[in-house]
Amino acid sequence: MVTPNELSELIAAYPEWLLVRESGKSFALISDEIELSVENEDRTLVSFVDDSGFHSWRLNGSKFHEGAIELDVAGPFARKRETIRLVPRESASVLAAAVELARLEKANEAARFIESSIASTKIIRVDLNAENGRLGQIIFERDKKRTAALTDVTSSLTAESILTASMMWLEKLAARSKNPISDVLIIAETRQAKSLQKLLALLNNRWRSKITIAEIARRKDPPVLVELAARKISQLWREKTKKLALPRDPQPSGLATHLVNLAPGQVDIVYSKQGETLRYLGLPFARVRTLLGKEKAWLGVNRSRRALTQENLNEVCELVSDLGKYRSPTSENPRHEYYRTSPEAWLESILRRDIRKLDANLILSPIYNQFRTSNDKIDLLALRRDGRLVVIELKTQPDREMIFQAADYWRKIELQRRRGILQEADLFEGREILDRPVLVYLVAPALSFHRDYEFFARSLAPEIELWRFELHENWRAEIKVLARREFRDQLTGLTNL
Repeated sequence: MVTPNELSELIAAYPEWLLVRESGKSFALISDEIELSVENEDRTLVSFVDDSGFHSWRLNGSKFHEGAIELDVAGPFARKRETIRLVPRESASVLAAAVELARLEKANEAARFIESSIASTKIIRVDLNAENGRLGQIIFERDKKRTAALTDVTSSLTAESILTASMMWLEKLAARSKNPISDVLIIAETRQAKSLQKLLALLNNRWRSKITIAEIARRKDPPVLVELAARKISQLWREKTKKLALPRDPQPSGLATHLVNLAPGQVDIVYSKQGETLRYLGLPFARVRTLLGKEKAWLGVNRSRRALTQENLNEVCELVSDLGKYRSPTSENPRHEYYRTSPEAWLESILRRDIRKLDANLILSPIYNQFRTSNDKIDLLALRRDGRLVVIELKTQPDREMIFQAADYWRKIELQRRRGILQEADLFEGREILDRPVLVYLVAPALSFHRDYEFFARSLAPEIELWRFELHENWRAEIKVLARREFRDQLTGLTNL
């Protein structure tokens, strides 16, 4: 057993660590990014950040074993408990070689699944993709016909990322003069495969005929590949969907009200089951929770968070003052983290206050944040004055996955619309939702649409109506729509309206 003081000394002894979760996922940290705070003799908190965000968990015990620190930690109210390992990092070259070797082994495992699951196959090549080494690329032959196969060797990529990579790779393979390939098999674990199956249904007939999804059925002994049936878009509407449990007229707590009043024009509140998050132009800087009937707040941007107490109340005003100085269109330092962090949330906060700056015919759902499909992108839900529902995807940097992220969001909202769930929830203060498919607005600065935007837009099923809104590059100072275009014809491309 290692005491908190001994643990602090151990962590400080090495400049860099590799944090390994029970799931096997790892994240590189420097020693200063691992925080220990002793609240009393019986309660010590360990805080760290990984791919899924910031964590502050209770430390139940720790030990130094086989060159690594093992931490027994638990989340709030001990709902989630796991053992985390902190391993001193090797040199970058040694670690990179180990990572590449592990990824190649996963790619070769997928190749073995192909050989054991698909009769009369011959593996031609197994490699990692050149861009980032996160995808295993396999070429195999059956009946003298070559097929490409692709698999996520990190177990962390989104369905949208895997699909865009497979399509781009297939385009290159099909354009080869020697041994061109026109089909790709995507190999994925169960959850990933199901998401890919739904996403594939949103593509047009041409692409659905080229791509096959295969699930790794690990429950079988030995594991095998099971090809998932290709779905049509009409089959997606048979899925079950939960009824919405939306808060009615949420009221800000006393602490949240006080924080909003420090800068009422810039600070807003996002409500969730866990409490309230205060944002300055979209950047979270405080969180308020009610625990055992008492309001408690934590201050900080990104990884730096501290409890708000009577002794540090002055820090609130200082933090809001700094945000006002640096998170501003006229910031004296555009390189400051407050200016550069979460630009899409900044754009969203502007449109949240007045969606008519984007389109004068839109009415924004006041509880739009209930419809976010993930934590890493911004989605808005609005209603046009003619009754058409609109989902809005925001980007401030080129992102080739934008099209499929928006399409997946469209699928989820369209399913709820068809079931009458959105009308029943009365999201727009009594206004009727028209019985027509949801529209998709893709919004970004004019130069921030990815160069492959049109390629992926053409790949979608014609049922998905896309609109492209190009903003002036200085959107922080003023929202100005330079162009509004509808992708109406998959042959002619974009058409100005």
